[in-house]
Amino acid sequence: MIVAFSVSPSGGDPDGGVSEAVARAVRVVRESGLPNSTNAMFTNVEGEWDEVMDVVKRAVQAAGEGAARVSLVLKADIRPGFDSGQLEAKVDRLEEHLR
Repeated sequence: MIVAFSVSPSGGDPDGGVSEAVARAVRVVRESGLPNSTNAMFTNVEGEWDEVMDVVKRAVQAAGEGAARVSLVLKADIRPGFDSGQLEAKVDRLEEHLR
């Protein structure tokens, strides 16, 4: 499965930024060893259901350290029969159509 998620604690810095908290979440994802990528809006992580959801849970907890509330947006692509490598393979298939 591939999960795209965005996590943001309430509060943040005086300018409304949450990059420090989001960095804590992304660190959890990167240290998990699962295939992942981060862009301006979401972090994508690929793996089996239980391991991906565990990483998301720990990332939310890390981002929420010291916050009274945390917002989580999550989208999952659950595709039985397709194992690892889909994080890149999906983009490769798209690029084929763009050539």
